[in-house]
Amino acid sequence: MSITLNSDMHVYFIGIGGISMSGLASILLADGYKVSGSDSKESDLTRKLSEDGATVYYGQETSHITDDVDLIVYTAAIRPDNAEYKAMMESGKAHMTRAEFLGQLMKGYNTPVAVSGTHGKTTTTSMISEIMLEADTDPTLSVGGVLKSINSNLRVGAHDYFIFEACEYTNSFLSFFPKISVILNIEEDHLDFFKDINDIRSSFKRFADLLPEDGLLVINGEIDNYREIVKDIKCPYVTYGFSPAFDFWASDVSFDKNGHPSFTCHVKKTGGEFDVTLATTGIHNVSNALAAIAVARNLKVSASNIKSALLKCSGSKRRFEELGSFNGVTVVDDYAHHPTEIRATLNAALQKPHNKLWVVFQPHTYTRTKALLPDFVEALSLADKVVLCDVYAAREKDIYGCNSQTLYEAMKKRGIDVTYIKDFSEIEKFVKENCTTDDLLITMGAGDVVNIGQNLVS
Repeated sequence: MSITLNSDMHVYFIGIGGISMSGLASILLADGYKVSGSDSKESDLTRKLSEDGATVYYGQETSHITDDVDLIVYTAAIRPDNAEYKAMMESGKAHMTRAEFLGQLMKGYNTPVAVSGTHGKTTTTSMISEIMLEADTDPTLSVGGVLKSINSNLRVGAHDYFIFEACEYTNSFLSFFPKISVILNIEEDHLDFFKDINDIRSSFKRFADLLPEDGLLVINGEIDNYREIVKDIKCPYVTYGFSPAFDFWASDVSFDKNGHPSFTCHVKKTGGEFDVTLATTGIHNVSNALAAIAVARNLKVSASNIKSALLKCSGSKRRFEELGSFNGVTVVDDYAHHPTEIRATLNAALQKPHNKLWVVFQPHTYTRTKALLPDFVEALSLADKVVLCDVYAAREKDIYGCNSQTLYEAMKKRGIDVTYIKDFSEIEKFVKENCTTDDLLITMGAGDVVNIGQNLVS
């Protein structure tokens, strides 16, 4: 669906309190739109929207969708039996998904920059955002986590640059209209929607094909057969990675005592090079930084601005975020919920001084746990001790024959030191009794496992 947006419109959001939906609502409020919407409960995000002029309802009732509403935006999580969803369908009012609306919104920006990939979207979007802020370009930003430097997931700026994440789940990023796109990696995930890796690759290929002739694709040259993705696209593309074969590449990678990498970035086209030090940890963030550098250099941002921004960019919350300590134990929280992400996070943790490495892991969705079970076992084996929580079900039910007990048994069979505890308070008690001075504890997962770490350090 396509609709011409203008500030005289009244836009209603079903699920306005979500981190992405609240960001879109904030952009509209800043541009003078009338905004209303509903959510299940009050939060910091909904309170901020109310302060900024939105009408926010708690609970979902058909009466909330008033006659003067011109457009209704809803999330993919809203089910057909939802009262407001049914009222929307019966009303005949214009409506679209969050992804479709974001696609329409980006038409109002000169250079929309879409960051995609199975992993690293939030960190790379944060890096590009910090660089564009450092270059004083007044960008509009929509990040999938809270960017520490602005203490928000959103910044409303001018209409030149719009930096945002592009998620492949349910093919939502195919509703977008980017000018620059980034593809960080392509791996098996979201197998409750995609059939297999070939289906996922096909989706990313279609995403690359969206770019206009005057656009640009930045793609990780280490993606398996990346040339299949760039074949016949309308615009130029640049590659990045850890080899001189790529347009942007890193050499001489080293780590300081806190696991922060430094490296030399080489730019093939100009033959230039410059040294970069990151405030984030891990070799995977060198790769993410190369993607951000490739975008920035193609937007004519200076090397000095890039270096300064990346030195300050400690990422967003829940990305290797140090929460504090208890009893001499350092507590870090991380959003990793895919085996590749877990492996990257734990390899980064191994660069930091520590006694034993503990992980409190909360699997995210039953389908992902089942589809990638051997990979989870392999990735988590990098830790000295693992505590498993119950699966964070999100949109699913425990009907797939695979849950945390299944993962626990597979890990025990592999000889991993693993404990399965369902109750969060019991997990907190267990780690307090068993962690010792100078241990490093990581709470890990995309659900509410962060609460454990926060409680421990409080």
